Amino acid sequence: MTQFIPYIVLAPLAAFVINTLFGSRMKGQTSGWIATIAVFISFFITAGLFFDMLSRPAEERAIHYTMLDWIHVGRVQVNIAYLIDQLSIVFMLVITGVGAFIHLYSISYMKGDLGYWRFFVYLNLFIVMMLQLVMADNFLWTFLGWEGVGLCSYLLIGFWYDEDKNNNAAKKAFIVNRIGDFGFLVAMGAMLWQFHSLNYLDILGSGGNIVDGARQVGLAASLPMGAGIVTIITLMLFLGCTGKSAQIPLYVWLPDAMAGPTPVSALIHAATMVTSGIFLVARSNILFALSPTTLSVVAAVGAVTAIFAAMIGVFQNDIKKVLAYSTVSQLGYMFLALGVGAFTAGVFHVVTHAFFKACLFLGSGAVIHAMHHEQDMQKMGGLRKYLPITFWTFLIATLAISGIPPFAGFFSKDEILFQAFTRGSVILWLIGAIAAILTAFYMFRAVYLTFYGTPRFDTHHHTPHEVNWKMWLPLVVLAALSTVGGFLAMPSVFGAGNAFESWLEPVVSHGEAISLAAGASSSGALEWSLMAVSVALALLGILVAYRLYERKTTLAAAEARLGATYQIVHNKFYVDEIYDAGVVQPIFNISNSFLWKIIDVGIIDGFINGVAHAAEIGSGWIRRIQTGIAQNYAVLIVVGLVVVVGWLVMF
Repeated sequence: MTQFIPYIVLAPLAAFVINTLFGSRMKGQTSGWIATIAVFISFFITAGLFFDMLSRPAEERAIHYTMLDWIHVGRVQVNIAYLIDQLSIVFMLVITGVGAFIHLYSISYMKGDLGYWRFFVYLNLFIVMMLQLVMADNFLWTFLGWEGVGLCSYLLIGFWYDEDKNNNAAKKAFIVNRIGDFGFLVAMGAMLWQFHSLNYLDILGSGGNIVDGARQVGLAASLPMGAGIVTIITLMLFLGCTGKSAQIPLYVWLPDAMAGPTPVSALIHAATMVTSGIFLVARSNILFALSPTTLSVVAAVGAVTAIFAAMIGVFQNDIKKVLAYSTVSQLGYMFLALGVGAFTAGVFHVVTHAFFKACLFLGSGAVIHAMHHEQDMQKMGGLRKYLPITFWTFLIATLAISGIPPFAGFFSKDEILFQAFTRGSVILWLIGAIAAILTAFYMFRAVYLTFYGTPRFDTHHHTPHEVNWKMWLPLVVLAALSTVGGFLAMPSVFGAGNAFESWLEPVVSHGEAISLAAGASSSGALEWSLMAVSVALALLGILVAYRLYERKTTLAAAEARLGATYQIVHNKFYVDEIYDAGVVQPIFNISNSFLWKIIDVGIIDGFINGVAHAAEIGSGWIRRIQTGIAQNYAVLIVVGLVVVVGWLVMF
């Protein structure tokens, strides 16, 4: 299967080119089907490659595929090459598999849109860039994919560009991500200075894999624990991750990104792009493990983000905004796992989250579609009898994200909380546990407000109806994966082998071993106890949501009684307003009153205009001798000759 690796990227790239050149002239849903079939082809090749890797001995599964030389300057050599190992293939399967069904869903969801073909051009380009990001064998090639998905995110968030709010959301996402990307660039500069290379194998080594005929030991392994250069590199890499993966303080772009079409939210802001930061940390696990300071920062930021975003999600009324803050919170869980050195648990939550969050977003899209683009849950209610498939799939995904067994989210979230307790601290576990209660509460609040109670819309003039098969089939598939996906990583106390942990072991085991605190241990009784507590907390959140919202036709009176607290949380703690007052407006005022009026207009334009004015005055004086009278010219010639001859005679 190795020879087919380039086609994983070339299939969606070919669809991108075809739709770009001919999409505007295609009729009906042709462009959508071309884009969708291309991504399915990419998925089938990836699946074939996965099974091919699975058939090999564990240490021989990684594939290093070089296509051509790219940059060769001194000791620095960067190729256009792919490193397909146990980590990258997991992300490739998620990107192409979940991405293919989101493309299928989009065929009907975007039907009739004036930019139909253009939408699929952007989606295909995003798939290409995301694959480049996770398949690359070096940081620079990853960075180009990193920037590519940022561009595609900008294009897709602002897809309906005729509305200012969409354009503003797209610009916000683009600018905030540039802040994080600066950190990535600094990290690469530091790596060039320290290692004279940007290749993963040179810096990180091959771990437990045999690549290019040998196990390679990375240059990072020779650095001492806590080395300053490692801390600088990892902190800068993490800054990049806070942008792409929406962590405090750079999370503010993701909720506004819901301005884009709902399939965009499912693909970019639930299943793929926002997990780029998780991939980068997991790929660089040895570097991060060598810096306890950075790991502490990662764990702290992840924990704070998880609970902070969960609190905001509690009182949101826009169904997509609830899911947006839920995504930010779940990403916080992933970074919490990475920060305590449980890289496998963090990556596994990426997989399960892709299943249930994509299902939730697509389910919300089906609701919005049925409600004629209404997104306010206060204007819904009683939809379960109109949208039975959407309701059951949404409910399954909600049970999964709430951590109810045996759904997928239970296994991944429980593993994160367990690792936070044993590898981290009780404080980290407690924060994660509180966030788990809030998650179960706000997700079931969304279920009850949307699907239960009496309808809060006009049923005489508008009767919602179930979506067609191209939209409900992805919901069913993702709901099924949300149900059984957790069994890939059964906890050891269940007496079954953890297949996912065994699969990733060659890539992350070294980093996990370094980061594991000396003497850290756990018992089966402790794991069972923590598991029981996490399930009980989730059930508590569901129970509270049931008591407050199950039979309410409007927001619960409890919300109104909260007064100022409700207003603060409902308005997202006024973070956007604080950023606007403390960052955006000062920069705007400085740019307007000083940089523009003084530097640009006063100094730069003044100098340029002054030179032009001087030239104008000088040319005016010179122009006076150009009279057009031949006698004057003859006199000037004679005078000139006299001057020249006089000069020669005298000197």
